[in-house]
Amino acid sequence: MQYRTLGRTGVQVSTLALGAMNFGRIGRTTQGEATAVVDAALEAGINLIDTADVYSQGESEEMVGKAIAGRRDDIVLATKAGMPMGEERNQRGGSRRWLVTGLDDSLRRLGVDHVDLYQIHRWDPDTGDEETLSALTDLQRAGKIRYFGSSTFPAYRIVQAEWAARENHLSRYVTEQPSYSILQRGIEAHVLPVTEQYGLGVLAWSPLASGWLSGAIREGREITTSRSAFMPERFDTAIPANRARLDAVERLAAVADEAGLTMIQLALGFVTAHPAVTSAIIGPRTMDHLRSQLAAADTVLSADVLDAIDEIVAPGVDLAAHEKFDTPPALLDAARRRR
Repeated sequence: MQYRTLGRTGVQVSTLALGAMNFGRIGRTTQGEATAVVDAALEAGINLIDTADVYSQGESEEMVGKAIAGRRDDIVLATKAGMPMGEERNQRGGSRRWLVTGLDDSLRRLGVDHVDLYQIHRWDPDTGDEETLSALTDLQRAGKIRYFGSSTFPAYRIVQAEWAARENHLSRYVTEQPSYSILQRGIEAHVLPVTEQYGLGVLAWSPLASGWLSGAIREGREITTSRSAFMPERFDTAIPANRARLDAVERLAAVADEAGLTMIQLALGFVTAHPAVTSAIIGPRTMDHLRSQLAAADTVLSADVLDAIDEIVAPGVDLAAHEKFDTPPALLDAARRRR
């Protein structure tokens, strides 16, 4: 396992991080299975575990908490807040009111007195940066969080938050957690240059592109991944964007074969090759998934392989831009463009 410094924090984290989204109802994972995955990940050298309050509505945090009991100090523990946690309209977002409550709930479920990294799951357009950063700074000073970060923020919002922190003498985000894979490279054009400029650590989620780069999806095979069962529109190859992804996967498979790599090694090695990326977050649902992903822990892609990838999916290009979560609201809401 390789390790890198998390932004400018001085904290050393593994280049593969264990994501716990599949723990609980989402991945149909039992506590025993989740604990076994955590045990094996830690044994392999992973020291960063990432979860969120919204994953299976708190069940993931509870499972992580039980799995790490007795070895908390060996783990860099990260969770997230901001997505809806109930029907009540204030049980979400980046307000002080919710973040104080949400963090206490997360700490209770995790069974710990602090988290190392507390992340705002999505930018909240209804809450000002000063409000959110002030609440996070106070939680940090209270010792409940060591650092805080953002997740899936558009580049301009990262810049705005950095300015707000300096203008108001508040602590700032030290990490960003964007979606990044060979098939979704848009952040190379805007987000990653900004994170490098401000010295933010980057924890990349979905490096296997929701299973497209796992090796399980190939031309002529029925797509039967767990993700395709509840998101069929993202895997319907009659849709042009999905057809483009499948065509790219076939060409990438040839590159991987020639280099003597699995598709997973190619995909994870690509993400961790970018100098702005600190860790790639893997989200295994089973021990077999974990083993196949751990095989990429020390993968280093040659310049020739990286050049071949660029020929298939050009730098800065998203093959499924409509699936991005960081599109500015002004592009999604016609009313904002036509005032």
